[in-house]
Parts: sequence; C-alpha cells; structure tokens
Amino acid sequence: MKLHKYVGYGLVIICIIGCFFIMMPAGKRGVVKRYAFELKPLNKVSLTTYTTDTSETDSFPLITASGLHLDSANPKKNRIIAISRDLKKLFSFGDRVVLRNAGKFNGIWFIHDLMNKRFKNKIDILINPDEPQMSLEGVVISKI
Repeated sequence: MKLHKYVGYGLVIICIIGCFFIMMPAGKRGVVKRYAFELKPLNKVSLTTYTTDTSETDSFPLITASGLHLDSANPKKNRIIAISRDLKKLFSFGDRVVLRNAGKFNGIWFIHDLMNKRFKNKIDILINPDEPQMSLEGVVISKI
C-alpha cells in the first residue's frame, strides 16, 4: 500500500517539472552554453614556442614582462603566452584568451609576456625545455 503512495508523489513531481518547462519561454528552452563566458572578436596569428633559456629570452628568463615569477622545474604549468607588441593594443597582461586551431595548444591561456619588437601578429607559447619547438599559422586567439 505504501508503494502506491510513493508512486503518486512521483507523478506529482513529474507534473510540476513538466509544467515548469511548458511555461518557460521558447527562447530559454534547450539552451546549453559551452563556456560560462563570452568570446570576443577573433584574431588570426602565427604561433611559435619558446623556453626559459637565456638564448630565447632576456637575462631574467624566469620573470615575465608582467612580473610573474615562473617555476624553473615546470614553467609551462602557468600556461603563459608572450604576444607581439602590435597585439598589445588588443590584449593586456593577465588577460585570459582561448586558442583554437592550435593543435595541442588549444584551450585557455594567460598573457604575461611580450615578444621582441621585430615580431608582428605573433604569439609565443612558453613550454618546458625538454619539449620540441614548433610553429603554426592561422591560430585563432580570442579574449575571454
């Protein structure tokens, strides 16, 4: 007899939930956001990688242009990007960006470094010294 009581409660709950979805405005039904943030306009750039070796950086390789101190054992853990100076008008230090069309570098990164002034429309991804260097074209970078 108690089982019938619980079945009745279940049907009432299902009816309440169903009414909620029926009364919800059509524009709100079934909307699933992939990210909890909005993507800003896209920019296509060239991507290269760099390490904390002094031949690739200045004389203080474990300190970025923004003043962030890097871990010498695993510098890539902070997901740091250096941007060319012409991109400085679009991005600031500390900005979160998302990379697409970048292979294993797809995802969210943080801008904390600047490249030499001779580079244009380019980003540099900080990797660990034991990883192979690489370069890509047509990488899409968007500010979050």
